Amino acid sequence: MVEHFFQCPHCWEEISMLLDPSIAYQVYVEDCEVCCNPIELYPRFDNNELVSFEVLNLDQ
Repeated sequence: MVEHFFQCPHCWEEISMLLDPSIAYQVYVEDCEVCCNPIELYPRFDNNELVSFEVLNLDQ
């Protein structure tokens, strides 16, 4: 597992998530640990290294 820090698109607080680098392309929804609003996460891995990470506000 890889810990990745990013900013919540709802409350702008820095939060972290544990990501599984064994899966190259991922899409999933998690609630922010600070404000509890849902966010959509798009981590991408190549050779177990995080190469891109996008987070979207589901209210848009």
